[in-house]
Amino acid sequence: MRRNGLGNGGGSLGMNDAVVESGSASADYSGDQDGGHHAGHGHGGHGHGGLLKMAVGAIGVVFGDIGTSPLYALRDTFAGHHKLPLDELHVYGIISLMFWSMMIIVTLKYVSVIMRADNKGEGGSLALLALINQHTSGNRWGKGIILLGVFATALFYGDSMITPAVSVMGAIEGVAVYRPEMHPLIVPMVVVILVGLFLIQSRGTEKVATFFGPIMLLYFGVISVLGVASIMQMPQVVTALSPHHAVAMFIADPFRGFLAMGAAVLAVTGAEALYADMGHFGRNPIRMSWLTFVLPALVLNYLGQASLLMRNPAALESPFYFLAPEWFQWPLLILASLAAVIASQAVISGAFSVTQQAIQLGFIPRMTIKHTSTAAGQIYIPVINFALMIAVILLVLVFQRSSNLTAAYGIAVTGAMLIDNFLLAVVLFKLWHWKKPLAIGLLLVFFTIDAGYLGANLTKIPDGGWVPLLMGVAIFTLLTTWSRGRALMRQGMAEGTIPLEVFTKSAHSSATRVPGTAVFMASTAAGVPSALLHNIKHNKVLHERIVILTVKIDDVPYVDPGQRSAVKDFGNGFYRLALRFGFLEETDVPAALKGVTMCGEPFDMMKTSFFLSRQTLIPSDKPGMAIWREKLFAWMLRNAASAMEFFRLPTNRVVELGSQLKI
Repeated sequence: MRRNGLGNGGGSLGMNDAVVESGSASADYSGDQDGGHHAGHGHGGHGHGGLLKMAVGAIGVVFGDIGTSPLYALRDTFAGHHKLPLDELHVYGIISLMFWSMMIIVTLKYVSVIMRADNKGEGGSLALLALINQHTSGNRWGKGIILLGVFATALFYGDSMITPAVSVMGAIEGVAVYRPEMHPLIVPMVVVILVGLFLIQSRGTEKVATFFGPIMLLYFGVISVLGVASIMQMPQVVTALSPHHAVAMFIADPFRGFLAMGAAVLAVTGAEALYADMGHFGRNPIRMSWLTFVLPALVLNYLGQASLLMRNPAALESPFYFLAPEWFQWPLLILASLAAVIASQAVISGAFSVTQQAIQLGFIPRMTIKHTSTAAGQIYIPVINFALMIAVILLVLVFQRSSNLTAAYGIAVTGAMLIDNFLLAVVLFKLWHWKKPLAIGLLLVFFTIDAGYLGANLTKIPDGGWVPLLMGVAIFTLLTTWSRGRALMRQGMAEGTIPLEVFTKSAHSSATRVPGTAVFMASTAAGVPSALLHNIKHNKVLHERIVILTVKIDDVPYVDPGQRSAVKDFGNGFYRLALRFGFLEETDVPAALKGVTMCGEPFDMMKTSFFLSRQTLIPSDKPGMAIWREKLFAWMLRNAASAMEFFRLPTNRVVELGSQLKI
């Protein structure tokens, strides 16, 4: 077992007792108000239904984001905030830049390399952080790596807010392309669609994927056919895939070429969501879908749009929609709108996965997490779903047009991608021990491309790029405040900890014993819970049987009933009990206690009381962090999910004992 500190004072990175190990992992759940979480570690999830079925499901959920980039990526490169001349040099140059960006960033970096770095099948910046955490605690730069990983996570939340807004709006704006008089209806239609999308999240990723998968298969097939039909009218456009066209554009027009990268990066948005969604379907189905179906479809469609623009510059208003013949325009609009909804699903699912990991690592308070399938990574988090819905609708109402939102889009994506390179560097050198020339060469390519894209997007800060930065800073503040506050709380609580062996000997003879059983919930398997200390201090009594209970969530779907409990008898009626649950099992403590036979007589719920600790923060003479952060932490602490509800404890048998704590 290894725990590593984020801040000073030896605070645990796994503030909720999340344990990061190479072999297996478990999470201790506390009855304390500030302890515990509702998450098990994710697996790949692709052992259910076969590779092909999971690959189709991945197309329906994972690739919606990057799959709808053709709706606006090429258009905004030439008609966005930094317009390019619509000539062969720039059209071919941008197509070349987009193609090789997809090959290097998505195919090589994420699909081939980073997706090998998973945390029990889960992906995302925090998965990388969890992998390297045990290797950085003794290094000077360990804290910096942790903070970078947290900021990448904060940026991903910003992306999760912007993607649904820009994708759905970019699709619905096709209505105005075909019927300009319907333009005033675009924003109301987008809001209605987005509300409907968030309302169906509780049905689970698997059910959503089953519905969305065939639609996205049809979508990618259609955009491939439209692309091929346009390419056939100008076959030489396929030469745009040569990298020399991108080089030629930068040599001939370096400044505008650099600015154009800010829009060209839209072709690879979704790569981070692809990685974060890995726990829902597994790496092999995602790789299969990308290489055999999604990537070819995107390349063909971009080439088709390039051919159309070279033949008809007036099509720049919407090269994606004008690819379709007149009779197919409305069906394409409907199909693209459905695909845009699915694009939103990719980042919503990714946000759920990332939140689960953040809880495991102690950066977010305990939340209710519902498993929606037998696949470990397929979850639903009501609080995150509601918060994203509000944020997305506000973005739609404020920005009104997809072209306004694309200015804000790239910074969150490229920022997270660049930070992933730092985390990947540690993985390559410390975990995988790659040969230095190969690792350095690969990282140099990734850093150069991602830094260039981020630099180009930073020029869009006045045009809306400030939005994801503001969101990122706000979320980063919340995550680090919770982590630091938990570290200080654990440090303060540990100062008064008494070994249970010592306590049992002194307490047995100094307090009156009363009939019944008292179960004291403990976040760790050492020391005496604060609720027990306060009970004997104020009530001067002890029950005949004292059970100190720690609940652990194992990294398996279900725990064998024979391995559910482990007991240590300290004599004089004192027991330390550990209950283990799988991540798909409900943590029904009363039901589990009925099967425990090693704590003396069987448990009778009518004679059993459950004691939970509740800490109230008070100002400290020497505060461990700024007063405003202490107040923010106290607010987060008050709003953490109820331990009583999580453990299914009978409400009429629960006693909460509060204590004041300075941090």
